[in-house]
Amino acid sequence: MAIRDDETMRAHWRCFAACGLMVLSPFQYGIDFGLIGGLQAMPGFLKIYGHPAPETAIGWNISTVRQQLITSLMTLGAFVSSATAGLIAAKLGRKACLRMACLGCVVSNIIMMTTTDINALYVGRLLNGLANGYFMTFSQLFIQESSPAKYRGLFLTAFQFCTSLGTLIGTIVDWATASRADRSAFLIPLGLIYIVPLILTVGLFFIPESPRWLILQDRIEDGYKSLEWLRPTGAQVDIEVAEIKAAIDKEREMGSEVSLLDMFKNPIDRRRTVLAVCGVTLQAATGSMFIISYKAYFFTMARVSNPFAMGCVLSAIGLLAIVVNLLIVVRYGRRRVLLMTGLGTCGILQLIVAVVYDKNPGARATGVVLVALSCLYMMSYNGMVATYAWLCGGELPSQRLRSYTFGLGAAAGFLAAWITTFTAPYFINPDSLNWGPRYGYIWFPSSIVAAVWVYFFLPEVQGRTLEEIDEMFEARLPARKFRGYKCVRRLVMEEKPSAQHEE
Repeated sequence: MAIRDDETMRAHWRCFAACGLMVLSPFQYGIDFGLIGGLQAMPGFLKIYGHPAPETAIGWNISTVRQQLITSLMTLGAFVSSATAGLIAAKLGRKACLRMACLGCVVSNIIMMTTTDINALYVGRLLNGLANGYFMTFSQLFIQESSPAKYRGLFLTAFQFCTSLGTLIGTIVDWATASRADRSAFLIPLGLIYIVPLILTVGLFFIPESPRWLILQDRIEDGYKSLEWLRPTGAQVDIEVAEIKAAIDKEREMGSEVSLLDMFKNPIDRRRTVLAVCGVTLQAATGSMFIISYKAYFFTMARVSNPFAMGCVLSAIGLLAIVVNLLIVVRYGRRRVLLMTGLGTCGILQLIVAVVYDKNPGARATGVVLVALSCLYMMSYNGMVATYAWLCGGELPSQRLRSYTFGLGAAAGFLAAWITTFTAPYFINPDSLNWGPRYGYIWFPSSIVAAVWVYFFLPEVQGRTLEEIDEMFEARLPARKFRGYKCVRRLVMEEKPSAQHEE
């Protein structure tokens, strides 16, 4: 079948440009994770915030409590800001919230770069987390609400790609500066954090606000102009605006006011809220934050040769997996084949890592095996879990509750990430339990339970518009029937003559 000119990527170049700007937000988030884990294995950083430890591989260590707070306060801040996203979004658009994130990110980094006091560093980390929560929440909301159904999965896969790319860049810069003995070892990497907020602040002046948010605010004319900028043809815009408005009007029949409690009041919204929240937290169920946040420290304490270089290899492998995923995301379904397989594979690899280290800790051969298995883990996680987990959180909420539900889902994901990053030092730090890679014993059952949940409860909505997803939930379909369901509302819209837009 021939592809119409208005359905090609070239025809949607402005939408690609706008969403391309949005994916800089996860790049910023990824840089932070790539940097902060490496800083904790740098002598230049540990001389200020750590203590001498002759028994460790580098002669320095950091207390468990400090390690917990430095890493986890960022995710705690992201949890707080994501949890309030629905309330903020009721008054402010996606672009305004992203500008606030840019400002918060710059202020937090100034604090972190100018202080040598651990308490001030904690404040900087928390503020940085508040900014990153807005980055991750509102950039995804913009993509979900602005992109055509055909390309939504592609854009959100690119979102995860940029998260991993940022992590890789941060890891490489850490590797390049780790040998410096003074504060420049960590000040140079922290300097990277200014770049994305500057580009985003300027770029936001050149793209429109989310059309669905504008229509939800009853700014129909502005919503039409926004969608007209994002889409290649006027006829397509007429149909889509009518669809969006009809879906919002139908949802408003359930209640004129929107509040946090509306996510749970009726069975349909309650189901969509639970699915979105559980979907996002699938990432945490694999134990990914343990490996992403502490890979340099984890490899160092496990006596892996050249741990910073191995951390770069790990990030690069994860990035390659996302590139492969970009080639299949638009064409193939995501529920059974990818999410279930990815979750099961991650769990099994965590178990094998734990067993291998348990049998022969500290040996050179064990270190090689740990790196190899960790690379396979990152391929499975990035290629089959991370992207689709965020997709669930964004696609499944209703129109009028999207910012509330996705904010709650993102907050739940960040809360789970915070729990992981906060508790991991107790398990892997030599000053505490000193489990090291044995920590994988915990994540094997968690991953398997998540895979079982996906099989029974998560519906397949690949290639559906947000309005079609609304219709399927209103029909109260069981998860297994979503994939083959024929939506009728869009057919009715397309059969009607395209109404002329009223100026």
